[in-house]
Amino acid sequence: MPAVLKNNYHYPMVKIPGGEIELRDDRTKRTWKTELKPFLLAQYPVTVDLYDAITTISPTSIDTNQTPVVNISWHEAVSFCNLLSQQAGLNECYSIRNNIEEIICNWDADGYRLPSEAEWQYACKAGTTGYRYGEMDKIAWYSENANGQIHKVGQKQPNAWGLYDMIGNVWEWCWDLYDEKVYGSYRIFRGGSWAEEERGCGASCRRRSHPTFAIDDLGFRLARSLK
Repeated sequence: MPAVLKNNYHYPMVKIPGGEIELRDDRTKRTWKTELKPFLLAQYPVTVDLYDAITTISPTSIDTNQTPVVNISWHEAVSFCNLLSQQAGLNECYSIRNNIEEIICNWDADGYRLPSEAEWQYACKAGTTGYRYGEMDKIAWYSENANGQIHKVGQKQPNAWGLYDMIGNVWEWCWDLYDEKVYGSYRIFRGGSWAEEERGCGASCRRRSHPTFAIDDLGFRLARSLK
């Protein structure tokens, strides 16, 4: 289900069925269940090409850099979602107020947004019950096979729902606050990366950082709500 943007860039997305997912916080040992409506999730993390095509006046030619874009903060990812929605003629999901100190998501809007962490984990598992949806070396780039570098998207096996690089290659920002009472504005990212050991790459592995944080193995993947 590709979205065709005004610059003719195709951004393939997969329809994820509704369902229920159980999440766990290893720090507090808390578990909780979340019901999810059907939604769309991108087949791949946002690439350098797509990011440049939307955020620069004179983007480089399409399909020359298909590695995931990194060194992107949560704030930058949210701003990109709105820019991409504008390009596609969709309604923006995010209202940004007080000089980015307050960001509100309209979950009913048809534009691009970050997935919730429940959506992310549910889509990553794709109906499986284990820590990963397949054999590690076949599905993910991580510290043992990545040769210390990021890799083009879609080079490893997808999960059962056709999603690539959900585990390894780059961590992916999600919408959610981690624990506002303890960590304030810290946001969650998921999935592990090319620099991560095998144990840190899995469907239920959770990390968090300040929304201004950016590093060379952290990117993002986009979602859209369905009516």
